[in-house]
Amino acid sequence: MSLPHAILTALLEKPSSGLELTRRFDKSIGFFWPATHQQIYRELGRLEASGQIRALRPSGPVRGQKKEYEVLPEGRAELARWTAEGAAPRAVREPLLLRLRAAAVVGTDGLAAEVRRHLALHRAQLDDYREIERHDFPAETTAGENRLQHAVLRAGIGLEAFWVQWLAETLETLEALETPETPEALETPETPEALETPETPEALETPGPLPPDQPDQPDQGA
Repeated sequence: MSLPHAILTALLEKPSSGLELTRRFDKSIGFFWPATHQQIYRELGRLEASGQIRALRPSGPVRGQKKEYEVLPEGRAELARWTAEGAAPRAVREPLLLRLRAAAVVGTDGLAAEVRRHLALHRAQLDDYREIERHDFPAETTAGENRLQHAVLRAGIGLEAFWVQWLAETLETLEALETPETPEALETPETPEALETPETPEALETPGPLPPDQPDQPDQGA
């Protein structure tokens, strides 16, 4: 997506002045395609010069009246062409993920505070999205356009919900890594076993009583 197509989309939804357009960006399209006020005004001039938009004639005195823009047929055709055009998904480039990878080799000192800050920001953004959904997309709204716009918002809600859960889990991991381990209590040395009594040689067997003397046998006479 490019900024010119984002502006054409916004102007087709509602003709607006440059100031109104920047305010609308801050509350809708700017959530997923941010642009500064200077970038928006610069692109309005280019779109007008290329014949894709034009300034509406003021209905009253010109002085003090903001210039409003509307999309011309050429601009609508360009937006339709771009909408039907294929594009590959963009690779994720998130510095925090790279910092976590680096922390695995250089240590995690101070990183928990940064993760905690990101977690607070994503929680706040998730709350904002849910409030927009409650206000702008009540359950009874089923018009085709609104359903597609709601689908975009639900994508934002899903992404923020993912980040909140992942950051909370990652913070727990970091805090566990940064908490110094309590040294194990010194083990009480085992009580030395009592000195083993040296094995005594088997007691000498006491000889049994000697048999009584046998009387001499008389010699047998020859």
